[in-house]
Amino acid sequence: MTQSLSTHTPPKTRGLRLPFSVKLEPRLQTPKWLPWATTIGSVAIALFVTGLILVYVGGDPIASFRAIYMAAFGNLGVFSDTLVKATPLILTGLSCLLAFRMRLWNIGAEGQFYLGAWGATLIVENVLGKDASVWLFIPLMALSGFFFGAVWGFIPGILKARLNVNEIISTLMLNYIALLFVAYWVFGPWSERGFQLTPTFPRAAWLPRLADYASLFKPFSGLTVHLGFVFAVLACAAVWYLLTHTRFGYEIRLIGDNPNAAQYAGVNIAWMTVMVFMLAGGLAGLGGMSEVAGVVHRLQDRISPGYGFTAIIVAWLAKLNPWAVIPVAILFGGLLIGSREIQPSGLARMLQGILLFTLISSEVLNRYRIKIVRVGK
Repeated sequence: MTQSLSTHTPPKTRGLRLPFSVKLEPRLQTPKWLPWATTIGSVAIALFVTGLILVYVGGDPIASFRAIYMAAFGNLGVFSDTLVKATPLILTGLSCLLAFRMRLWNIGAEGQFYLGAWGATLIVENVLGKDASVWLFIPLMALSGFFFGAVWGFIPGILKARLNVNEIISTLMLNYIALLFVAYWVFGPWSERGFQLTPTFPRAAWLPRLADYASLFKPFSGLTVHLGFVFAVLACAAVWYLLTHTRFGYEIRLIGDNPNAAQYAGVNIAWMTVMVFMLAGGLAGLGGMSEVAGVVHRLQDRISPGYGFTAIIVAWLAKLNPWAVIPVAILFGGLLIGSREIQPSGLARMLQGILLFTLISSEVLNRYRIKIVRVGK
C-alpha cells in the first residue's frame, strides 16, 4: 500500500517596504560652513540628552545649566577661576590638535601632562636651591616640563615610525605608566612626611597671579589667573604659525591630507612622526608644568582631573584650529568649575562623554551626503 505525500509551500509574505531608500554618497568637497554647523548641532544634541537624563533622575535641567553658567561666568572672580582650569586644557588640546592634524591619534596627553609636571618638580627638588631667583625657576621649570613631556611623546613616536605600533594603544598604555611613575616619587623619594605629595614649592617657583599685584591694581584682587594662561595663548600662536607659515607645518598638513602624495613628494614620514609626537608631548608637558607651578605649587598624586582626555574633545570641537582651542577650552573649564555646584556630581563627565559620541557621529555628515531615493513599484 502506497501513501502519497503532498508538500505544501506556504505563501510568500512580503515584508514592509518603504517608498524610499536612504543612501550615503561621499562628498567630493565639504562646504566650509558644514563642520561648524555639525559641531554646533552636536553640542545642542548633547545638552538636550543631558537635560533628559537630569529630568529622569529628578533634576531641573534649566536650573542646573543656569547654576553652571553662574558658577563659571557669573562675575570676574569666577571667570578668573575658569581661565585657570582652561589653561591646561588649552595646552593639552594643542597637543592633541597637532598630532590629529597629521592623522596621529595621540591619546597620551594625560601621561605627557604628568611627565611635564614631574619634570618641573625635578628642577625644584634636585636642581635649584630654595633661594634661587624666580628668573631661574620659571624658565628652567618650563623647559624641563616641555622636555620630559616630549620624551614621553618620543616613545610612541619611535614605536609608530620604526615598528608601526598602533599609537592609540601605546599612548593609552603610557598614561597609566606615567601615573604610576609619578605616584612612586610622591609616595617615596619626594614625599612630605609620608603623604602623597611633595613639599610646597618655594615662592620663587610659583607662576605669578594677577592677585599678586592687587596692591598696585585693586581690580586684580582675588583674581587667580596666572602666567600659565599667557604661556597657553603664546603656544596657540606658535602652533598656528607653525602649521600655516612653515615648511614643517606644510608637511604636517600634507601628510594628514594625503600620506601617499606626501611620500611621493619625498617627505620623510617616519621622521615627521617622531617630531610631531615629541612636539605634542612637549605641549602637554608644559600644561603639567603650569598646573604644578601656577595652581597647586607642589606635585601630588592624581594632579589631573582628566585634562589629557578632555583635550581630545577640545581639539575636535575646535576643528583642529589652534585659535579656536582657546574659547573651547574656556567653555570646558567653565563646565569643570560649574559642575561642582550641582548634583549629581558626575554631570560634567557625563556631558563630555555624550558630546564626544555626538561629535564622532557628526563626522558622517561631514564626509557623506544623505540622499533619499524614491523607490518605484
